[in-house]
Amino acid sequence: MTSAAVSWMIRSMSDAAEQEEPGKGGEPEETADQLRERRRVAWRGARRALWRPGFRSTVGELLARLTEGAPDVYDLDLPVDMYGDRIVETLEERVAGLLGTEAAAFFPSGTMAQQVALRCWAGRTGNATVAMHPLSHPEIHERHALSTLGGLRTVHPTREPRTPSADEVRDLGEPFGTLFLELPLREAGFTLPTWEELVAVTDAARERDAVVHVDGARLWECATHFGRPLDEIAALADSVYMSFYKSLGGFGGAALAGPGTLVDEAKAWRHRYGGQVLQQFPTVLSALIGLERELPRLPEYVAHARVVAAALREGLAGAGLPWARVHPEEPHTHQFQVWLPYGDGVLNAAGMRQAEETGVSLFPQVWVRGGPGLAHTEVTVGAPGLEWTADDVRAAAAGFAARLPR
Repeated sequence: MTSAAVSWMIRSMSDAAEQEEPGKGGEPEETADQLRERRRVAWRGARRALWRPGFRSTVGELLARLTEGAPDVYDLDLPVDMYGDRIVETLEERVAGLLGTEAAAFFPSGTMAQQVALRCWAGRTGNATVAMHPLSHPEIHERHALSTLGGLRTVHPTREPRTPSADEVRDLGEPFGTLFLELPLREAGFTLPTWEELVAVTDAARERDAVVHVDGARLWECATHFGRPLDEIAALADSVYMSFYKSLGGFGGAALAGPGTLVDEAKAWRHRYGGQVLQQFPTVLSALIGLERELPRLPEYVAHARVVAAALREGLAGAGLPWARVHPEEPHTHQFQVWLPYGDGVLNAAGMRQAEETGVSLFPQVWVRGGPGLAHTEVTVGAPGLEWTADDVRAAAAGFAARLPR
């Protein structure tokens, strides 16, 4: 990095604190709720976006999508589900078939599915310690549920922003019953190990007499990186959790897949946790539609994400931003991070204005503070992103950069 670039970065970081919110500098200041609503309207109104997440849809839009796609995936003249039978069992069988496991259980949330899986394994191994990365979802986003509800404790093989290595698992200084692997590791930039590293780390866990559980909320799109089908990836683990909304566009829900005896026990705990819901057909139908329509397209999204990432890096650099990080440089899935030396308020305001003024939404996810004057956002390339050429991305990056303070 040149000295000019360093000076520019330091100046941007120091200036960012004074420009966190767009309402300052003489304009009427907007409340946080007003800004959120303004961003929502801007993102929804954009004519072009790399991704259009379902959570930004209206109730009517989601119902229309469900009504249009449901006849293609299930016989709608069959009776409705009751406490996890019928259409729910159809989805469970479909997931087990895709992953090559003996059985699968539907859960209303991944948080519940993984808590149940880990407490079941603790009972079977006799060890309530779970080895996992400190950036894993249960450590960051679940309010200490593993210890509070399950009586489990966690240890960390590494703090490096990547999947633990085989040596780190072998050298962990205390026994553990389960090795928990999040694939991809979202908070580290949706990163994945190589196939050889994944095989080695699961072998290392078994050398420690531990079982392997995979948090595969986004495992659906990992097959491209590993160059292996889903069932071969799942075969490395003793149990796997999968999400139906993160990549497949479902309304929600998750599945826990593994040995039949484990799944039977998990269903008992599902009932105890309040997950034995009377009827779940809308969510299950949306999951079946996702498996039918989105799952086959994920390799295409992953391939195009690499085009988008390269063009973003070039576009930001060409727009005069001497420090901009796309991480990883070649995405492992269809999602990756972008880091810039500005406050999150400045970056969110720039993205909002770009969507309002041009109808282009390059960064539809919020920017998150990563330190003083430093923030990152997540980029997802979905079906709408396939329409973007590299030139489109570079032009949008330049338009975004033009709305940043210099």
